[in-house]
Amino acid sequence: MNLSTRQIDAFLALAAQRNFTRAAAQCHLSQPAFSALVRSLEDGLGLRLFDRSTRHVELTPEGENFMAAARRIRAEVDAALAGVRDAATLQRGRVAIALLPSLAAGWLPEVLARYRAQHPGIELDIADVLSEPCIERVAAGAADFALAAIRADTPELCAEPFCTDGFHLVCRSDHPLAAGIGRSGRSARTHSAAVLTPADLAAWPFVHLARHSSVRQYLEAAFHPQAMRTLMEVEQLATVMGMVRAGLGISVVPTLALFHFEQPGLVTRPLALPGLTRQIYLVRRRDRGLSPAAQALYAQVMEQRPQG
Repeated sequence: MNLSTRQIDAFLALAAQRNFTRAAAQCHLSQPAFSALVRSLEDGLGLRLFDRSTRHVELTPEGENFMAAARRIRAEVDAALAGVRDAATLQRGRVAIALLPSLAAGWLPEVLARYRAQHPGIELDIADVLSEPCIERVAAGAADFALAAIRADTPELCAEPFCTDGFHLVCRSDHPLAAGIGRSGRSARTHSAAVLTPADLAAWPFVHLARHSSVRQYLEAAFHPQAMRTLMEVEQLATVMGMVRAGLGISVVPTLALFHFEQPGLVTRPLALPGLTRQIYLVRRRDRGLSPAAQALYAQVMEQRPQG
């Protein structure tokens, strides 16, 4: 039998009112229509739920047993409808995104602070991971969308340009490159960053991010065929900062990660090497739309995207 909420409401109204006329009025039905609704419920269940007389309406033992189930069904329906309404009006919900650690630590907090102020009931799931795990989370349905340095255009995924990211040399303030002098002997003043060449940088020990990072891949492509003097490889930009500040070497990092290097004793210089510009893409699934919560965050993310 397929129970309807109208039948449940009619049963609960009659159980409370013990009078067909008052129960019909409560359900905004005529008495004949209300009586037919109760009768259809009893016929469908194969049970008599009410004893009727000219003066009284009473629940049968079967009706008493059905009462708890009817109340539970009504409560579950009400909760489901409230959840749908809350999601549609952004009172409740959940949104999950995956993005590069440089974006997650530097740019995202201000975006989320504004989003949370507008939608405090939305649960947030943030994965700060490298590009490939970002894409994997979207493909698996674990993230609504991702910001990654991979153009993941596939039958399942679509990618749209989000922002571009430049690169900066980072070194100690007492390093020769900080004063603008490369091994070529040419000036590298801030307003003329293009005078630094791969040969100028490759002469010094490098503190590198791991080879699987998009930063490392862009850097090696821009330097090819110039070899670099790799001193060490690390996973985290904060570790790069510590090693450079200790004077162990220099590094090249994305503009979006420069907040890590705003430290006493460090200098950052913009680079303009051919090919050394990172494109960030917003990746999402083609076969499903975004929930209201995810759509609202998507709109805000696009509005507040970093300016390259």
